[in-house]
Amino acid sequence: MRYSFKIALLLLFPLIGWSQNTVVNITPEKFSKNIDAFNIDAIDGWVFHKGTDSSWAKKDIDVKGWEKLKPTGLSAKYADKNGRVEGWFRIKVTLDSSLLNKVLYVDFGQWASTAFYIDGELVAARGNTGEKGKDFREYNGGVDPLTIRFDTLATHIFSLHYVGYLSPIPPYDVKTKSMKKVIRLGGPNYTTRVLNNYKTVYTFRTSWVVVCAILSVLFWLLLFQNPNEKSLLWVALYTSALFIYTYYSYTDPSGTSFNEFKIKIIISDLFQISTIVLFLPILLIKVFKRKIKNKLILSLIILIVVNEIMTFLNSSFSIIFQYTYGGSFIFVFGICLYYVITSWKNLMGAQWAIVGGLIFTISILLGGFILNLILPNLFESQYSGLLFNSFFNLGFPFSLLIYVSMRFKEMIQEVQANAQTVLELSEEKREQAFIQQKVLEEEVSRQTSEIRQTLENLKSTQSQLIQSEKMASLGELTAGIAHEIQNPLNFVNNFSEVNKELIGEMKAEIEIGNLEQVKAIANDIESNEEKINHHGKRADAIVKGMLQHSRSSNGVKEPTDINALADEYLRLAYHGLRAKDKDFNATLITDFDDSVDMINVIPQDIGRVVLNLITNAFYAVAEKKKQLGEARLPDGQGYNPTVTVTTKRTVPLPGGPQGVEVRVSDNGNGIPPKVLDKIFQPFFTTKPTGQGTGLGLSLSYDIVKAHGGELKVETKEAIGSTFIISIPA
Repeated sequence: MRYSFKIALLLLFPLIGWSQNTVVNITPEKFSKNIDAFNIDAIDGWVFHKGTDSSWAKKDIDVKGWEKLKPTGLSAKYADKNGRVEGWFRIKVTLDSSLLNKVLYVDFGQWASTAFYIDGELVAARGNTGEKGKDFREYNGGVDPLTIRFDTLATHIFSLHYVGYLSPIPPYDVKTKSMKKVIRLGGPNYTTRVLNNYKTVYTFRTSWVVVCAILSVLFWLLLFQNPNEKSLLWVALYTSALFIYTYYSYTDPSGTSFNEFKIKIIISDLFQISTIVLFLPILLIKVFKRKIKNKLILSLIILIVVNEIMTFLNSSFSIIFQYTYGGSFIFVFGICLYYVITSWKNLMGAQWAIVGGLIFTISILLGGFILNLILPNLFESQYSGLLFNSFFNLGFPFSLLIYVSMRFKEMIQEVQANAQTVLELSEEKREQAFIQQKVLEEEVSRQTSEIRQTLENLKSTQSQLIQSEKMASLGELTAGIAHEIQNPLNFVNNFSEVNKELIGEMKAEIEIGNLEQVKAIANDIESNEEKINHHGKRADAIVKGMLQHSRSSNGVKEPTDINALADEYLRLAYHGLRAKDKDFNATLITDFDDSVDMINVIPQDIGRVVLNLITNAFYAVAEKKKQLGEARLPDGQGYNPTVTVTTKRTVPLPGGPQGVEVRVSDNGNGIPPKVLDKIFQPFFTTKPTGQGTGLGLSLSYDIVKAHGGELKVETKEAIGSTFIISIPA
C-alpha cells in the first residue's frame, strides 16, 4: 500500500508540477557551429507568470500554478489594455562538466527590457523594466553580452523579468518576435564568432551593393547615350531595383528603432518582389521583342501588392506568407519560361545571354532547394548561405552585362553592314563613307593621343610618388636628427656659460693674487673646452650624416660600417617618431656582430632601406598598442612595443662568398597571409589613405636586388614580423 501511494504520486507529479522539477542540461552539442550559441529561450523547461513581483526572482519559491511557456512564445494575448507585456520566466539548468570554469555569454534581444537573475541574484539588466519608480526604457543596443562562469555542476535557477510592448503596426504582436530572440546563451567563442559573422555579412552585402550600384549607373549612362535602345530602360530599372533591395537586404537592428527597422524590411521586401515579379518578366518580354499585355502587368502588380500585405501582416515564418511568396516566384518563373519556349526559334545573338542568365538563376534556386533537402545542415553555415545569395542575386545582372555588351557588338555590326550596303548601292555614297572613315580615324588618333598623354601623366605621377617616398624618409631622418643634434648643442651652450662664469672668477682671483685658485679655475676651463670640442664634433658628424643621406645617390659603392649605419638609423627613426608622437615608447634591442667588417655598398641607398624597415616596424608596434590599449595579452602581461635590429656574418653555401645579414624585427600584429605576396609590389600598402604611398618596400626591394642581395620577410599573425636584408660582402 505504501509503495502504491508513492507510485501514484510519481504518476501525478508531472500534472501538478512538471516545470518545477524539469532540469535542462546544457551541453556543448546544443551550441550551433555557426556562432557557438543556442537560443535558450526556445527550449522546453521554462515556466511563466504574469506580474511584477520582484520576489519571483528568488531561488527557492513555489512555482506551482505557473504556466509552461517559452520566452519566444509570448504573444499579444499576454498584453494588458495598454499593450504592455510583463512577467517572469524561470528555468532550472545544469551545465555539462566540459563547460565548467569556461567563459559563457548571455545575450539579450532588442526592443524589450529584461532583468536577468541567477539563483536569485541580479546579474544583468538591459533597458529599464520600470522597477523602483524609474521610467520604462526598452533595450536597443547591439552585441552586448553578459559574461558568466560556473564552477560547479549544481542546478541553477535562471530567472528573467521581461517587460515589452506590442508592435504599433500590424500584426500588432510582441516586438521581440521580429528578432526571434529574447535571450541567447553563447559558448566561449560566441563574441568572436558573432563579430566575424557581422564582418562576413557586411563584406558580402557591400560587394552586392557596389556591384549592383555600378551596373545600375552603367546601364543608365548607356541608356542616356542610346535612348532608342528601349530594352536598356528595363535593364536599368531592374538593376536599380536590385541595388535598392541589396542595400536594405541586411538591416542591423542595433541602435535602430523598431519602426525604422520594420520600414527598412518592408522596403527591402518591396524591391525584392518588384525586381523578380515585375521587372524581370517585362525585361524578358522587351528583350525578346514581344508585346506586353495589360492583363499581365495588372496581375503582376496584384501579386506585388498581395506579397507586401502578407509581409506587413505576417512574420517571415508564417506558412501563409511562405506559400504566397513561393507561389509568386513559381508564377513569375512560369511566365518567363513560357516566353523563352515560345520565342526559342527566333532567339539569336545577345538574347541568348538573357536566356543563359535566367537558366542559371533558376538552376541556382532549384539546386539550393535540392541540396537543402539532401543536406539539411548545408545552409546553416553563413558562408554557404551568403555564397548562394551571391550567385542568386548577381547571376542574372551579370548576364545583363553580357547581353548589353553583345547587343552593342551587334549594333556595331549592323552599322558596318548598313555602311557596306550603302557603298554597294551607290557610288555617290563612297565619298561620304570615306569622309566618315576619316572622321573615325581622326577620332581614333585623337583618343590614341589622349591615351599616350595619360600614360605620360602616369609616368610623371609615378616619378613624383617615388620622389615623395624619398622625401618622406628624409623627413623621418630630419625629425630624428633635430632631436639628436639638440643634445650636443645643449652641452656646448651649458659649458660655454660655465666658462664665462669661471673666467669672471679667475679675473677676480688674479686681482687678489691667488695664483693657486687661478690655476684650478684654468684647469676647469680647459676641461670644459675639451667637452665643448667633443660635443661640437658630435654635432658636426650628425650634420654630415644628414647631408650624406639627403645627397642624391651617385651609384658608387664605398666601404661602410653596417653596424654603425644600422645603429644610427635606429636611433634617428625612433627620435623622429617620438618628435611626432610624444606618447610613443618602445623598447629598442640591438645585437650587432662585431666580426662584420666594412662592406662595399651605396650607403645612401642601404640607409634608406634600413630606415624604411625600422620606420615600418615602429608603425606596426604603434598600431598594435593603439588596438590593445590597456588590455592584457593571453599570458596576462601588458603589451610592450619592441623593435630589434641585429646583424651577423653569413656563409650561404660551403665555399661560397661571405655575406652580411641585417634583421629588423617587431612584435606587432604581423602580416596577414592574404596580402603577404603583395607587400613588395609598387603602390600596395596596408596603411590608411594618406599615410603611405606603397613605394617604400618596393623601392627597398629594388635597392637590395641592385646590390646583388635579397630582401625577404618572416611573419606570424598577432606575433610580429622580421624583415631580412641579405647582402654579399
